Amino acid sequence: MTRQRPRLILASRSPRRRELLTRAGYEFEVCPPSEAAECESGIRGGETPSQLVARLACQKAANVAGRIDQGLVLGCDTVVECDGQILGKPTDEGHARAMLEALRGREHRVLSGLCLWQVPGGRSTVDVAVTTLRMDELAPRQLDEYLASGQWAGKAGAFGYQDGLDWVHVVEGSQSNVVGLPMELLSEMLARYRP
Repeated sequence: MTRQRPRLILASRSPRRRELLTRAGYEFEVCPPSEAAECESGIRGGETPSQLVARLACQKAANVAGRIDQGLVLGCDTVVECDGQILGKPTDEGHARAMLEALRGREHRVLSGLCLWQVPGGRSTVDVAVTTLRMDELAPRQLDEYLASGQWAGKAGAFGYQDGLDWVHVVEGSQSNVVGLPMELLSEMLARYRP
């Protein structure tokens, strides 16, 4: 007799993550983590970008796992890193401009931590996907136009790869990771999962 995987529960408010799961054919429910759990995103002393996204993904999954009776909770967190500097979501247009000016003409990385947390049982597994990107050297006018569009809002590194930008290029790794959910890694983790 084959045991079925428990229901998949996405611990996220991200419409991009929901869209990626839906397009890939996953059946899932959405149960966002509490705002308090999402606000505890500061970097801890000596923490690497990989450690940060892994911790935050687990934190989000644990928060939701504590509020449900049964399921497999998927937590995810994504940041952009350039020369060791972690770039999360910009707070305003000026912050977005500073991020984009730091990234233009350079390679950088997008890191996403994924955590699967089983309820009941509390067993969890976590992994990190890394994608290397290169941003073209943007002309001041290009930068101004993008900032005026508002498309940078709510996006790590102040840009949305999914917006069809022709000035951001994947050098190595997962395109879906850049959008916010590394689908290849998720598929591998679910394949390793044994109920």
